[in-house]
Amino acid sequence: MLAGSPDVLTPAEIKAGLKTSLIGKNIHYFKETESTNIVAREMAGSVEEGAVVIAEAQTGGRGRLGRKWLSPEGGIWLSVVLKPRMQPLHAPRLTLLAGVAVAKTIRSYGLPAKIKWPNDVLINGKKVCGILTEIGAELDAIQYVVVGMGIDANVDMETFPGDIRDSSTSLKNELGNDINRVEFVQRLLLELEVLYLKFQKEGFSSIMEEWRIMSATIGEWVKITTQARSMYGEAIGVDSEGALILETSDGKLEKIVAGNCEHLRRAHGS
Repeated sequence: MLAGSPDVLTPAEIKAGLKTSLIGKNIHYFKETESTNIVAREMAGSVEEGAVVIAEAQTGGRGRLGRKWLSPEGGIWLSVVLKPRMQPLHAPRLTLLAGVAVAKTIRSYGLPAKIKWPNDVLINGKKVCGILTEIGAELDAIQYVVVGMGIDANVDMETFPGDIRDSSTSLKNELGNDINRVEFVQRLLLELEVLYLKFQKEGFSSIMEEWRIMSATIGEWVKITTQARSMYGEAIGVDSEGALILETSDGKLEKIVAGNCEHLRRAHGS
């Protein structure tokens, strides 16, 4: 008697219950790879839109600004190739869209997921997912967008170094038991497809509204670090392109398109 299928993210397992029409029709599976984003970038020109690269573990996972991202077995490390007809300057919208997809998927398990600008998903203030979006583009047209998502699913937090362990969590840690990773990936790919098709048909405003509702950053006192400088202030909103609006300590309004965001204290009443 089969007690249950093994917890592996093979294409056959994922496709068996996948309800998408675009994302996940082609799934490229690796037991281990350097980075699913690297593989997806290399194949982006030759695969159809919606191709997925997924790995059980990554040896060279990266976060934003080139940071190392630990990617042990038990997590969900995947990248999706999209080919939207849009200008490169609008590409950050897809990072926010992916954040909404991940947060909604996690919330479907009863966990209070929130999104930290620009590309992290948190549970109870601790990071459970990072998103890395990379584009290939000409001056006025995107050729492809690779949306990489790293989710600490069935990861034992004890295996992480202390500094990361203090600020991170996993779905297993929050739920008290392992999740079915195949089912999670099926839900996530469907959520991503629904939002992506809605974005292409109706524009970005309704997705931006969902992002704002789930934002962990709006109302927080933050430190923003860009390549040029550091700024402190209150995150008071996000504009229609996904840029963070910061009211600095001297009362100025700054618009930050890209940068690292650190939450410094909890806002009152949040």
